Amino acid sequence: MQNDLIEIVFLGTGTSQGVPVIACECDVCTSNDPRDNRLRTSIMLSYRGKNIVIDSGPDFRQQMLRQKVMHLDAIVYTHEHKDHVAGMDDVRAYNYKQQSDMQLYGSFRVEEAIRREFHYAFTEKKYPGIPEVVFNRIDNDPFHLLGLHFIPVEVMHYHLPVQGFRINDISYITDANYIAPEEIEKIKGSRILIINALRKQSHPSHFNLEEALQLIEQIKPQQAYLIHISHLMGKHADVANELPKGVQIAWDGLRIC
Repeated sequence: MQNDLIEIVFLGTGTSQGVPVIACECDVCTSNDPRDNRLRTSIMLSYRGKNIVIDSGPDFRQQMLRQKVMHLDAIVYTHEHKDHVAGMDDVRAYNYKQQSDMQLYGSFRVEEAIRREFHYAFTEKKYPGIPEVVFNRIDNDPFHLLGLHFIPVEVMHYHLPVQGFRINDISYITDANYIAPEEIEKIKGSRILIINALRKQSHPSHFNLEEALQLIEQIKPQQAYLIHISHLMGKHADVANELPKGVQIAWDGLRIC
């Protein structure tokens, strides 16, 4: 891999419940195919020796251990739901090893949620061993982070605004069921599009498979990857055979450049 290429690792590709779902005995949740085991959705971008994770959900610790991530430079958040922020406390290990604060990036709603959920990290008299973080508030204006150019893309997750991101020629959209035309324009020309597709049936706050494929056809990336997958989508191997050329269903641990 050349130093100027962005490597993407899919840390998790599942929906808020993960797959398998607790107490479920469906064909997907009991599948022996490791691609049907999905932690909560997150990716890691590696660029010029730096690592950036997008969202630290409940499986953050497990994801870091599984991928043997020995250093982490920043976490960028899409929104404040628990399946995207709940693992933030585990940055403590990187605080200790790197002897530095963890840089967090997100909207004012994300900052409010993190300050509320992890209030002990922001008190004046801090307990020893708490996560040491610096919150960097972002809005819909582009920003640079560790050599990468981030363009926020506002999408709607039912009534909640969520930030997707175009990072150079890669676009990443999770938890969305609507993208305004002016925001779609920001994504056009992407070489890679990563987009949520919850299941085949319609859903009030996520694109289903048909809607995701329609958006992919409109944007026309060189390659598209589907994420935030529910057990209701069906088995990975079956769905993969139904997809058009240039579209893949992502799986945990998949690496692309």
